[in-house]
Amino acid sequence: MAATASILVPVDGSANSDRAVLHAVALAKAGFADTLHILNVQPSVGSLVSTFIARADIDAYHREEGEKAIASALKLCADAGVKAEPHIGVGRPGQIVADFARKLGARQVVIGTRGHGGIAGMVMGSVAQDVIGHVDVPLCLVK
Repeated sequence: MAATASILVPVDGSANSDRAVLHAVALAKAGFADTLHILNVQPSVGSLVSTFIARADIDAYHREEGEKAIASALKLCADAGVKAEPHIGVGRPGQIVADFARKLGARQVVIGTRGHGGIAGMVMGSVAQDVIGHVDVPLCLVK
């Protein structure tokens, strides 16, 4: 199968997201994608914070934290010889992932999950659930 698409992989630097990256790497090596887009979504700061801290400092903070979060994913891709492009977004994860998926033309989103289900998942909330509610492309959850 010829590589014709890209896969978006939201990551947070955890072992769970590294497993998702490894799954996406396997898909890419099998010819399902020619590029992996590695995305970290940083939480936005409240308006109170931006009143006292310069926008440039907030942007630098988001960039630094995002680069830390995507470092292991980029290394996994490089070690496997798979093309990866880093991206950092700021805001609500589900909406940002959906926006990037549309903007990048990703055919699939591969995301790691901690596997909390039932009551624990509802009480703690879930980034994966937020993403599921927003994306309109196939989504693969990696546990």
